[in-house]
Amino acid sequence: MVKAASISDKASAVITELLEKSKAGLRKNIQAYIRTLRSPGYGPADNEELQSGFTILRLRFNSILDELDIFADVLSQRSEYDVGIWTSALDVLAEDGLRTLHTMADKPQLIVYLDRGHGAAIRRARTRLPGGDMNPVGIIQIPRERMIGSGIASSLIHEVGHQAASLLGLVASLKTRLAERKAHKKNSIAWKYFERWISEILADVWAMGHLGVSATLGLMGVVTLPRYFQFRLDLSDPHPAPYVRVMISCAFGRTLFPHAQWDKCQGLWQTFYPRKGLPPDVLAILDAIDQELPAFVDLVIHHALRPLKGTRLSQIFPLEGRQPADLQQYYRLWRSKKINLYTLPPTLVFAILGQAKFDLIIDAEEENKILTSLLRYWAFSRN
Repeated sequence: MVKAASISDKASAVITELLEKSKAGLRKNIQAYIRTLRSPGYGPADNEELQSGFTILRLRFNSILDELDIFADVLSQRSEYDVGIWTSALDVLAEDGLRTLHTMADKPQLIVYLDRGHGAAIRRARTRLPGGDMNPVGIIQIPRERMIGSGIASSLIHEVGHQAASLLGLVASLKTRLAERKAHKKNSIAWKYFERWISEILADVWAMGHLGVSATLGLMGVVTLPRYFQFRLDLSDPHPAPYVRVMISCAFGRTLFPHAQWDKCQGLWQTFYPRKGLPPDVLAILDAIDQELPAFVDLVIHHALRPLKGTRLSQIFPLEGRQPADLQQYYRLWRSKKINLYTLPPTLVFAILGQAKFDLIIDAEEENKILTSLLRYWAFSRN
């Protein structure tokens, strides 16, 4: 790979340390096993015990290979023409999505790679790898089809949001609050769904807090699916029904970034997927969710973060300077060459371009040219 396509030195160091430690441990156990085989105290009667020991060593060997392949998928892709540069730049974007947690000294490194699939995913740092070792970095998988325009930021910062929620213990603490509401609210069914969906909703809110309307536009691109899937209310699925998920995104946007654009966005989505003709039981649940949504949004954005000494969730988002009017002003200043996009935080740049897209003052071709240039700049500046 070219230097600009490489992962950060820190990420490389912790991955290498993990693999070397795993290899050293396996080598030590193999040598101990060989000594046991050569020991005069063992004979044919011990074959079962010896076979069991050999099987454990073999399984451990394969699990280390599995771990190696996880990182190899990321690293080998960095040698692909252009893709290596883009993914390195997306590392920078991902890191910017955690910048608000600057007071946390143990923020993990994040690395990005592309793969097939409809949705993005993250293998969070400090979760178990196949061999049982602790993952030292966050590995974010982005579908290749998302590498079109500013929508990539929505998917990527959503996955960063999963890592942030884990670092802050948000899911567990909010589930406790939601369970209390579920037990006492008239529309308890709505709170039951909120509790089930909270992990994915928090990740969407994290993207919203950094990207504004870009987050919702990107989300709409992901969940643009046949009507059959839009209203599937399944309590076994941690993902909100696509129709509801966009409604929830608009509700948070309306609170964090007050503007009439959210009504326009929501109205457009409702014309794509009207509720007309839905079964009465589904309509009843949707109505309950509508009624409880304002209280749910208020609960989430004012939730106190214990690791940050009680700071409210909304207070850690860079809301100031990213309101719709601010983003529109940034765009005008850039067009008049009074500011340079290259000097701004990557999440802010994507927020500006997403707002411009929503306002219909930039087309897909121009957006692609701008982002291609920015991605290369971030990659080369980083390395």
